[in-house]
Parts: sequence; C-alpha cells; structure tokens
Amino acid sequence: MPRTQPRLELTREQARRIAVRAQRLDARRPDDLLELVRHLTLLQVEPTAAVAPSAHVVAWSRLGPGYRQSELDGLLADGSLVELHSMLRPAEDLALYRAEMAAWPGPGELKDWQRSLAGWVEANDDTRRDILAQLHDEGPCTTRELPDTTLVPWQSSGWNNDRNVRRLLDMMVQRGEVAVAAMDGRDKLWDLAERVYPDVEPVPFDEALRIRGERRLRSLGLARMRAAIAPTEPNDVGPVGEAAVVEGLKGTWRVDPAHLDDDGFEGRAALLSPLDRLVFDRLRMEELFEFDYQLEMYKPKDKRRFGYWALPVLYGDRLVGKVDATADRDAGILRVSAVHEDGRWTKALRSAVDEEIDSLGSWLRLFVERS
Repeated sequence: MPRTQPRLELTREQARRIAVRAQRLDARRPDDLLELVRHLTLLQVEPTAAVAPSAHVVAWSRLGPGYRQSELDGLLADGSLVELHSMLRPAEDLALYRAEMAAWPGPGELKDWQRSLAGWVEANDDTRRDILAQLHDEGPCTTRELPDTTLVPWQSSGWNNDRNVRRLLDMMVQRGEVAVAAMDGRDKLWDLAERVYPDVEPVPFDEALRIRGERRLRSLGLARMRAAIAPTEPNDVGPVGEAAVVEGLKGTWRVDPAHLDDDGFEGRAALLSPLDRLVFDRLRMEELFEFDYQLEMYKPKDKRRFGYWALPVLYGDRLVGKVDATADRDAGILRVSAVHEDGRWTKALRSAVDEEIDSLGSWLRLFVERS
C-alpha cells in the first residue's frame, strides 16, 4: 500500500499569519500596484462606492495613502490589466483562460445545465452575430446600444428575466468573443475580445487549471482543496501545495510552501473592503479568524447590525471589528457612523484604528466626521 504523506500541523495563529502575509496585509507594505495585482491574481470589480469602489479599497489597504485611483485606471487603459468575469486580472493571465473559452460550455461530457446554456445561445445565434457585427463596425458599445433580437428570451427565477443581451454578453465573454474595453461612467463598454485581450498562446486546459490553483493558493496562503461553488472565482485550490491540518479545525487544508518560512511576523491595522479576499470566503474567515461578519447592503436598514458597507478591521493577525463609514463627496465628509469593537480593545488598538480611519479620509480627500 502507498504510504500516506504526513500532513503539516499548524496552530490557528500560524494559519492566520500565513493568510495575512499572503494577502500582503502585514507590516511590509508592497509598493507597486501591478506587481500587487499579479500576486493577488485579481481585483474584484464592484461599482458600489459607499466608501470607494472595492478594487480601489483593496489597493489602498495594501499600498497605503500614496496609492492613487488613477494608477489603476492607467493600468486598464494601457492594457496591463483586463477585466474578465468582473475581475481585473493581469493581461498575461489570459493565457490561463483561453483553453477554457475554446471549450465552452465545458470540456468532456456536458452536464444538463451546460447543454441548456449552449442550446439557449444557439437558439439566439442571430442576435449573437448581430452583436459581433455591430462591435466590428462601430467599436465599443454599451449594453443598451446593442441589438436585442433574441427569439428565445432568457428565463430565470426573476433576477435576470428580460435581460437577454446582458446574459448573452456574459456567455460571449465565456466563449472569448467579447470583452469589456472600458467604462463609460457606470456602464461597461463592450468590444471584440481580439481588440481588447493580448495575443497570448493558450495554456492547455488541465495545466491552466493547475496553475490557476497554484497562483490562487499563493495569494491566499492556505485554503481548502474543495469548497462550495463560488461565482466568478473559486475559493478552493484543488490538490496543489502541501496538505496541512489546523489546530481546532476539522479536515485538511492546502498550504503554499513558500509561506511556511517564518522569518518573523509583524502585523498592523488595516481597514478592508467587504469583498477583500481575506474575508470573501466567509466560511474560511469564520474558521481561521472566528469573525462574525456579513455584507448587509442588501438588508433593510433596520435589520443591519454593522452597516451598509461596513469595513472589517484587521489588527495583526486578528479580525477585531467593523467600521461603518460612508463617503459623502458632495459635503466633502467621510462619515463614521460606528466603530464596532469585537471583544476588548486596548488603547493601542483603538489608536491604530483611528489612524487608519484618518488615513482613509486623507486618501479620499474627505474630512472625517465621527458620530
């Protein structure tokens, strides 16, 4: 019988520190935005700007107050970053998705839902061709400028009903036919993918999945081999890295060996986007950090505990609270409605968080108003 490879044993503290350092949230701040995104592998596109769009908050929380939103805009404009599946990714990473695009709706034997998608696109192939023709002739267009000549409307539980063109564009992105070229205010401008994406040689499908898993694990530090299905970007990593068990937690984790060399952990205070990858996988967040948090923007106001877009607070290797803040740009104010303290905060912790709030206001060029 084959010998079972021994698993690494990590304390909960070691696991948290691996996760924090992997996400570049320890005291050693990165200083280059493009290299940061290459390491993180993505920045999520989310237009909600209660404080600032999530991608910018993620960059600021790592790079610090010297970060300017124009830097990210510049990387998009010069093609260093591209948008794919509502994620900003390094342009060279498109090589890891080309084979998947070519195999749409999936390699091998298709599942029922994949056949259903393929059938819907085929039924509306004339609309698909109309969209491609208009983009070819006119260049970038918003969704509402594209023709809706669908013969078979999209049907869902309600959220996407009567959004035929949007759903068709989503699938045309998955097929590698169209891409987001730029933004016109809050509207996406679509163009032919060949005019947006770099001309890169596809990495074979299975190899690309492995590399994507390895890069995801490098950015997370440790993760489950299998996790619940998540939209756009998985939370699990597959059988890459090394097997590990974490004190007090059931099951096996995968850890990136590059993060096992502990040359001294030095933490700091940080305010995080609710969509930050450190907290995006809520189950992983609860397991490693024992942190109670939910994004409450979709809840009625009277049902919210923490706030519409409350920012999780990181201090060292612990998640210790939430800051309910809103940017009122017309008034020039960053309103801090509440600071929710989990457990007993020390004077040093409270002071460090206050400094981060002031730093956030300075970065946004807003006066901080505390309730």
